[in-house]
Amino acid sequence: MAIEDQSKADYQTVDVNSLESEQIRSVGGESVVLAAIQELELDRKLEALGFNRPNIEAAIGVITARLLAPTSERATHLWLQSETSLDDLMDTSFEPLSQDRVYKVSDMLLSNKEAIETHLQNRERHLFNLEEKILLYDLTNTFFEGSGKYNKKAHFGVSKEKRSDCPLITLALLMDADGFPKKSKILEGNVSEPGTLEKIVPTIFTTAKKPIIVMDAGIGTKKNIKWMSDNEYYYIVVSRKRNPEIPADRSMTKVRENDQRVIRAAVRIDTAGEMEIFCHSTAKEIKEQGIKNRFEKRFEEKLKEVRTALSKKHGTKKYDKVLEKIGRLKERYSRVARRYEISVEKDDKSANAISIDWRMRQLDDTSGYYVLRSNLTNSNEKEVFDIFTMLLDLEDAFRSMKSELGFRPVYHQIEYRCDGHLFITVLAYHVLHSIRLKLKNYGITHSWSTIRSRLATHYRVTTSMKRSDGKMIYIRKTARPEECHTIIYDALGLPHRPGKISKALL
Repeated sequence: MAIEDQSKADYQTVDVNSLESEQIRSVGGESVVLAAIQELELDRKLEALGFNRPNIEAAIGVITARLLAPTSERATHLWLQSETSLDDLMDTSFEPLSQDRVYKVSDMLLSNKEAIETHLQNRERHLFNLEEKILLYDLTNTFFEGSGKYNKKAHFGVSKEKRSDCPLITLALLMDADGFPKKSKILEGNVSEPGTLEKIVPTIFTTAKKPIIVMDAGIGTKKNIKWMSDNEYYYIVVSRKRNPEIPADRSMTKVRENDQRVIRAAVRIDTAGEMEIFCHSTAKEIKEQGIKNRFEKRFEEKLKEVRTALSKKHGTKKYDKVLEKIGRLKERYSRVARRYEISVEKDDKSANAISIDWRMRQLDDTSGYYVLRSNLTNSNEKEVFDIFTMLLDLEDAFRSMKSELGFRPVYHQIEYRCDGHLFITVLAYHVLHSIRLKLKNYGITHSWSTIRSRLATHYRVTTSMKRSDGKMIYIRKTARPEECHTIIYDALGLPHRPGKISKALL
């Protein structure tokens, strides 16, 4: 098709009854994602890494598909060929694209993982003036559909999604305070989370001044805290203490308040010179009280069953057996059992238990409390708490990857194919976050799913009509955008009608 200037008038005599529309393909999300990829100069980096033109186009295609139609690589191939106008925008065609090339480009991206991540880190720092003073570190996992027997990383473990019936694989992610991924590593499904920290953190730094590392209790072991201290890292970590002793002589300062909760905190410096920040959340207190009440009710119901069995014909009556059953109940309901004093009366003649009684002890209620540990001893409780809450951004990133970017489940059975699938998700998140950060600056804070669904209603269409001389004229053009499209385009500085107008006369 020939490209023509839309500003020039073009009058022709046509049969309006012959008008047909075809090749209706989405263009809104594609134009936004392609612009972000080009701004990150990912296409240039791939070229510098030796990717030829077809492989660069395929790589952009699979990353774009992960953002707009997240699914398997097989379905990605079909989407690129029949549902998107991405190839229009790139002045290419995905019709000859083979499924094998889609898999091949995934392998190529994975083999250049270190160079690509370093490039994105540098480019994002330049585009968004990132300071990288704070790093957030956490792990998540996803599950396999299948046995995973051909993948040595696939192991059964504790699933973040309660899918412990499936083999798992783990993604470790280091992210800065602005929400950009800095480093990712794909690990075994049963990996010990604390042991991963010192393998990943030292690989990221580009400045002599080391940043603050923020992590949750699962990684904040004594060994890791000692490693960070020995290597002169600042850190903020959730204490692993289950029942913190709240200092009675400390007044709590309000550090956060909204419609859902009030959070107060107090600081204490321990004998080792480490700062402890005691935090109390009203929302956390309500939640924990509800859980306690539910478990207390269940515990007491089970104790009543043991007591009732004493008077039943075939019930457990032997004193030792009764104590054994109560001991098992204490293990099962350990969260609340410590609050109970349980007494069992024994008949010395029969060696049977003849009564069971219990009462609740009055203990200090620690509902809603948690403790942060840090060596930022020159900071106050609010400053430390504000930095710690950035860890929620990393949790949001994991949720976005899983729910919006096709991170789960994994259908690949071969290790490097599985790793490639996960790495494409990480690359897609780089692109997604750069888009979302720009939109946020214009007050657009919708989820990516909402943005994606709105943009999906903007199309490119080929319209054909029969001329008076019997020839057919074909016009390929982007439809007029609606307000929901132009708001997003304006925020990102993109044209309202992406793609060129082309005409053909046959």
